[in-house]
Amino acid sequence: MTSGSKGEQGTDAPDLVRVRADRVAAAGMILWAVALVVVLAVPSLRTGDRDWWPWACVSGLAVGALGWVYLRRGRGNAADADAPIRVPDAVRRIGER
Repeated sequence: MTSGSKGEQGTDAPDLVRVRADRVAAAGMILWAVALVVVLAVPSLRTGDRDWWPWACVSGLAVGALGWVYLRRGRGNAADADAPIRVPDAVRRIGER
């Protein structure tokens, strides 16, 4: 069972992966929201030396929201965010060593 295209030395190259960056950002925000709910539900996770943990979750949500809006508006290279990942030949040769 082979997939992908043949490389220079006859090895199988993996198929390219298409990923939508806005969905990755949304998944990260969901994880930060779950973490925030857990931290708020368990009092021992937000008292004493851990009093900053809820704010870390809120910061993760805020930065994720900014990134999601940036990606959804198509700024910068975000329009090509779902393009396949291509590994440069130099990096591929390092991995073959």
